[in-house]
Amino acid sequence: MESFYHTLKTEHIYFEHCSTHEKVKQSIFEYVEVFYNRQRRHSTLGYVSPVVFKKPWQQQLGVCLPGVH
Repeated sequence: MESFYHTLKTEHIYFEHCSTHEKVKQSIFEYVEVFYNRQRRHSTLGYVSPVVFKKPWQQQLGVCLPGVH
């Protein structure tokens, strides 16, 4: 978790300037759910995004997972 929070701060928080608490919540949600969990390359996954990492597994099982094309 400490590594994730460090990444969140250095890649997002320090560069965002939001005027309300609600905008901060929305900004963090979008970073985590849209970018971090789907597009950002992760070292533990061989420097590919989670979507790319899951694709062969999805094709092998013949299932369609939300957000994985």
